[in-house]
Amino acid sequence: MRNIHDTCAQTADEHGAPGDYVLGANIAGFVKVAQAMDALGII
Repeated sequence: MRNIHDTCAQTADEHGAPGDYVLGANIAGFVKVAQAMDALGII
């Protein structure tokens, strides 16, 4: 749970929206899916 919070907060900060956990979670989730698709050779 702590890792999820840290990831959301850090991702939001990196994209110019400090404290916006929804934005951070959405971007982090998208990146994770894109990395998995890349690893599988889908994209």
